[in-house]
Amino acid sequence: MPLHVTPLPPALSSSPSPTSAELLDFVRRTAADKELVDSLPLDPEGRTWVRLDGPGGSEAWLIGWPPGTGTGWHDHAESLGAFATARGTLTENALAVRLPAGGWKTLELADDLDRSRRLPEGTGRAFGRHHVHEVLNESTDTHAVSVHAYYPPLPLIRRFSRTGPVLRLEQVERPEEWQ
Repeated sequence: MPLHVTPLPPALSSSPSPTSAELLDFVRRTAADKELVDSLPLDPEGRTWVRLDGPGGSEAWLIGWPPGTGTGWHDHAESLGAFATARGTLTENALAVRLPAGGWKTLELADDLDRSRRLPEGTGRAFGRHHVHEVLNESTDTHAVSVHAYYPPLPLIRRFSRTGPVLRLEQVERPEEWQ
């Protein structure tokens, strides 16, 4: 007699969405994997990256940062995220404000919204939805490597330019543009 298996309803069969704390734990553990970090090809001119399997269906990346490179100001839309420095030191400049999801091109930012932190090897941070930041390798002579994870997988990235207190939406990128 054939075995009949009834699948669980989708809500019961899927794993729960990873939290920002779980993403942070993943990026820290992955950043400590010296063999993985050493396997990333580094380019003297531009960032390099390799996609990783993140926890609970998250999107994850191992990224190499040549000296003097950065992301520019951007957000990750509705995704939670975390990143950890595996080698070198990264600087994160962030805004302590939640931007509107849409319907604007230019915003004038209030005073005291800027936050900056240095993330040396072995340190990381988690962030919530609509987190606006830029990540930089300010070293003049040393590559940095980091691990990043996002959930849900990035639906888009909004890129901004910044002049003093004025933040301007410049571009919206979709996954097919970076994968």
